[in-house]
Amino acid sequence: MLIMPSRTVFALSLCLTLTSLAQARPDDPAVLDKIEVKGFPFRYQASDPSSAMKTETALKDTPQAVTVVTEQQIDDQSLHGMSDILRYVPGVGMAQGEGHRDAPVMRGNTSTGDFFTDGIRDDIQYFRDLYNVSQVEVLKGPNAMVFGRGGSGGIINRVSKQADGGHHQAFSIQAGSADFLRAEVDVGDALSDTVAYRFNAMIENAGSFRNDVSSNLRGFAPGMTFGIDANTRVVLSAELFSDTRTVDRGIPSYLGKPLDTEPSLFFGNADDSHADADATSYDVLVEHDMDGAVLRSRTRIADYGKFYQNVYPGAVNVGGTGVEILAYNIRTDRTNVFNQTDYVVDILYDDVTHRLVVGAELGRQNTANFRETGYFGSIGSTQTSELAAIENPAPILPVHFRQSASDADNQGTAETAALYVQDQIHLGDRWQMIAGLRLDRFHMDFHNKRNATRIETTDTRLSPRAGVIYSPSEAISGYASYAESFVPRAGDQLASLTPNTANLAPEVFVSTEIGMKWQLSKGLFTSVAVYQLDRNNVAVTDPANPMQTLLIDAQRSRGLEWEIGGNISRTLQIVAGYAYQEAELTHALSTSVPAGTVLPLVPEHSGYVWSRWDISAHWGLGLGINGRGKVYTTASNKVSLPGFSRLDAAIYYKASEYLKLQANIENMADKRYYPSAHNDNNISIGTPREVKLSMHLDF
Repeated sequence: MLIMPSRTVFALSLCLTLTSLAQARPDDPAVLDKIEVKGFPFRYQASDPSSAMKTETALKDTPQAVTVVTEQQIDDQSLHGMSDILRYVPGVGMAQGEGHRDAPVMRGNTSTGDFFTDGIRDDIQYFRDLYNVSQVEVLKGPNAMVFGRGGSGGIINRVSKQADGGHHQAFSIQAGSADFLRAEVDVGDALSDTVAYRFNAMIENAGSFRNDVSSNLRGFAPGMTFGIDANTRVVLSAELFSDTRTVDRGIPSYLGKPLDTEPSLFFGNADDSHADADATSYDVLVEHDMDGAVLRSRTRIADYGKFYQNVYPGAVNVGGTGVEILAYNIRTDRTNVFNQTDYVVDILYDDVTHRLVVGAELGRQNTANFRETGYFGSIGSTQTSELAAIENPAPILPVHFRQSASDADNQGTAETAALYVQDQIHLGDRWQMIAGLRLDRFHMDFHNKRNATRIETTDTRLSPRAGVIYSPSEAISGYASYAESFVPRAGDQLASLTPNTANLAPEVFVSTEIGMKWQLSKGLFTSVAVYQLDRNNVAVTDPANPMQTLLIDAQRSRGLEWEIGGNISRTLQIVAGYAYQEAELTHALSTSVPAGTVLPLVPEHSGYVWSRWDISAHWGLGLGINGRGKVYTTASNKVSLPGFSRLDAAIYYKASEYLKLQANIENMADKRYYPSAHNDNNISIGTPREVKLSMHLDF
């Protein structure tokens, strides 16, 4: 049963009040959908998500919280990566990811594998870019019915730019603080009535306010669309992406808070801390209209190579004079092959309409991992750490890398076979019901090369999804939903399987949610959701018998999320959101991690607002603020990061129909803040005041 705390009820009332105020706009004579303005920019109106239901379903009729970040918002705010995006998604944050990967925290659950591109799994550990993205969809809560395993707190889906037959000829260049330089190109057109092409490319080189930290990115994404006949189209796309960067794991803590040090000071050795990620993917989409039904098949083949090495900080000593320095590296190679095939048909029976989806997914993932520990001193040394001076926190001894007795050297093959069915039932004009069920068979063949052991496991899971929607009017809908998901013991990255965990049932995530969605006008949309998410089958050591493992229901997250996005008037666009979260352990994991422990990196309160005001035909201004309350860095609850708010701004100038200039200023007040962490002693420092100047040319 979902129970709302009194503070949640208050927050819900506040959100609904703000929504009502947004609807009662004094400059709205007849609601924006009745105003015909040539070139009217619905910049922040969320598009319907392409992945949430596997059908063409309006956002208003999707029975779960979904945030859609539009391409226009990405451009206006000069967003480039997932951490930028998630600042504007209520209830979702980003962990540090050890300075080399995306690691979102969604409704209290941290994951590195719940990423998708056009609905297909994209789960290696790296930083994802936005140069080839038309919108980003963040679907909250368990999503196994649609996406399969994972999705414990939600998933993030990037919708790629496609060869749609439109005329695209754009070039942009951007320069800014800390030697930032980035260029993008987007070119596409129709070659005939049945053939279109498009390609996007990006190059970026950047320094940092952090000493000796830099990054270099390259991306190229071509695509073609073919109209085979009036009822069939084939979409081909590919991407070659590379990212080389310094791995920066930030600063340590001291006395329960981030160490007071110079923001630019690098802890460890920047020269020996680097990551190289390469991702190459090929996608084929075939769609066939079958006289009222649609048959859709999408295949994705992706090859990933990832190496990262870091010399990074550990704990500060009791006197605050020295810091432990440690080191290791990991090489991961993965090849993914996935196919999803869906049959979508509408069936009319009396006054009841069924939109039925019947589908299957097949997948195979081959993964190899190899880890080495850093040893300090001469070759053959067994010293795995060094105490460095706090004022100069770099190791003096040389570091040599070799495998320790416990370092990974494994090869694994994961195979997925799934069948699913979903029915969207329209009962007249006001009621809808959604029911779906997915059967997954997940097989893992795991080979530990260090000890020549082989583990094979097979998990067969049913994942249900159900929802009911009531629409008292065409513009408003209320919903209630239930969903489940699971994570096998192989984990997000398919490398966590051991003989002790192989026979354990997967972790299971169960969510109940109620909410309301409101299309305030053609250009303005708002939603509010209240949820409860439980994490079950968590493995802990039996305190009565350390040789045994217990499965317990250990974690609960409750919260409220509200957001609004779109046009307040013809010249004013806005996105805003707020989240209230209570996330804690409901069962002790150990004597040092008792029940009631607050989950790491989950603030009780967080929110944001961003608005763009076009003050004339040529000039525009942007202004926004985002922030959160205090968070703990780990389940130890011994180290906390203080709450913060950050002020950002932008200036827009349209010089002509073809040329636009833009300036973005981030952290205008130049505040010091700590946005994320990986553990108690790997804490990221927020970027100080930063300016980016852009030129965008449509030719």
